[in-house]
Amino acid sequence: MSTRNLDPRAPWVISTHDLGRRPGSMRKTTRTLPAPADLSVNLIGVPKDADVELDIRLEAVMEGVLVTGTASTPLSGECARCLDPLTSRVEVEFQELFFYTAEDAGEEDSLLDGDLLDLEPTFRDAVVLALPLSPVCREDCPGLCTVCGVKLAEAGPDHRHEQVDARWAALRDLVKDDKQDTQDR
Repeated sequence: MSTRNLDPRAPWVISTHDLGRRPGSMRKTTRTLPAPADLSVNLIGVPKDADVELDIRLEAVMEGVLVTGTASTPLSGECARCLDPLTSRVEVEFQELFFYTAEDAGEEDSLLDGDLLDLEPTFRDAVVLALPLSPVCREDCPGLCTVCGVKLAEAGPDHRHEQVDARWAALRDLVKDDKQDTQDR
């Protein structure tokens, strides 16, 4: 929990002035906001400034303002199996109570700054938790060959490599030496 002076012109800052502090008063709104920077995990994330479509409900309650909503945003990254670029969308639901006073709020709770609240941290938490840790371009993506690195989807069914168990490699060398000795005689 931190108190700071929020900029009312910032895209993710929302005014709750029209709700007053009257429990039961409510407002629904839809917005399209630019995605914040650095919203990703290893292989996939939300591109900076991509359109985030928000559908939110602001409701005054005794302790503060309850924000409930959904957000839909594009994703961009690469397949964890074949490393091809991929794009998709994610839709997340979120709910956060923004407290009027620090006395009502706990250490980790969100606090209103006057009549303003910052929805970005709530959105960020919801999206990052929803991102796939191993995104795939398609469910049956075969990935890359572990030996040569070629894409298995393009390699064809006859793509193979002779694999010799390292424990038997010394014996194989003996067979080669024996064949050479036989040819020399």
